[in-house]
Amino acid sequence: MPTVKPFLLHLLFVFILILMNGCATLPNVSEIINEAPAAQKPRQIVSSNGLLSPQKSKAIMERLKRSVDPTDILERHSSVVESVTESPLTKGNKVSLLADGQAAYAAMFKAIQNAKDHINLETFIIEDDVVGRKFTDLLLQKQAEGVQVNLIFDSIGSYSTPVPFFQRLRDGGIQVIEFNPVNPLEGHGEWILMHPDHRKILIIDGKVAITGGINISSIYSSKLSGRREVGGALLPVRDTDVQIEGPAVAEFQKLFLDTWQKQKGPELSTRNYFPYLKEVGNSLVRVVGSTPGQSNRITFIVYVSAITFAEHSIHLTNAYLIPDDQILDAFTDAARRGVDVKIILPSTSDSSIALHAVRYNYSELLKAGVKIYERRHAFLHAKTAVIDGVWSTVGSTNLDYWSLLSDDEVNAVILSHEVAIEMEKMFTGDLAESDQIQGEEWEERPLYPRIREWLAHLFFHWM
Repeated sequence: MPTVKPFLLHLLFVFILILMNGCATLPNVSEIINEAPAAQKPRQIVSSNGLLSPQKSKAIMERLKRSVDPTDILERHSSVVESVTESPLTKGNKVSLLADGQAAYAAMFKAIQNAKDHINLETFIIEDDVVGRKFTDLLLQKQAEGVQVNLIFDSIGSYSTPVPFFQRLRDGGIQVIEFNPVNPLEGHGEWILMHPDHRKILIIDGKVAITGGINISSIYSSKLSGRREVGGALLPVRDTDVQIEGPAVAEFQKLFLDTWQKQKGPELSTRNYFPYLKEVGNSLVRVVGSTPGQSNRITFIVYVSAITFAEHSIHLTNAYLIPDDQILDAFTDAARRGVDVKIILPSTSDSSIALHAVRYNYSELLKAGVKIYERRHAFLHAKTAVIDGVWSTVGSTNLDYWSLLSDDEVNAVILSHEVAIEMEKMFTGDLAESDQIQGEEWEERPLYPRIREWLAHLFFHWM
């Protein structure tokens, strides 16, 4: 069995991570739901001119409710989320989906070229390859034109990127921070090895924000990612970003500047980081950021609550679905109460142990009525969901223990029937390129895969 040795090496690596991560825990979402204010309370919605009156906020939510079948995700879920985050629900946003790297990079390059005041970029991976150099050449050009460029890159995600790559940026006047350096002697404060910055945010002039799952690497823009499927064929990456214009951009800016401050970055030059933001669309958007700490796992709470209050459909794609019991129970409970739960997952992965850990939960999900699909001929990296035809999210958060416990993450939550329709179209396209996992066939799989799945799950469950 040629895969045994790499699988055991992966187990050893994960065991080391377990020892580093300690016994971190996730918040009890049921308690948060029970303690949240009454759903009848009008939602707090922010416009370009500030907080709306309860009457105007209620009128907006009523119009949104009339666009879809009745669902608790617009009232009870919003009440829960408001109880755990200060990030407001903002109106007047334009939301554009960006499927895969070529579309996302085209939008990023256009936005960067149009920058007049500043560019703030936060990324998990930035590689010294064709795409990475195209980004840096353009950023250096804008810096030379007088546009201030500020960059945060993650130390773990960009570990293989050579130091001279970043020094060239610094020499050109760009301010650069290495998030939580692997070398403790280079740290900016408290050193925690297993605390990556997994966010991907590009902010232009405080007016345009692009976020999602796409890193800065050639594997996202070419037809071949370097990942291999069974049989050896190279695969493209399937991922999703979203471009947002309007009042919600200020919330992305707050997250970026807060990270810059916590990492003790150099004093930022005076720029108009919070310009007046006109309303340019019809979408309600909430920007949800998470940092390590039980009370700060906001994206986890958002996901569990949204699944809990779904009444009609849950259509989700995720690269690493290795859920805790709360997420698992939320999915199975939803399916048992008649919600159409469809989940698209990878058929191949950059981590064999993660792939086996994901598959460990298939039996329980399938028995509850959840429909599971594996995306073929692509390395699925997207983290998206659309629920009840009105609630959507695009972001960096994987539903695995590492993302939920240890990472800085960010998701855009969008309340819009129109955006949900576009999300459903994208999901349907992925569904057509996926194979459904059949329950009877799955239960008849050989013993060896079952053992690998159990071992992988055992280690990931302890992280």
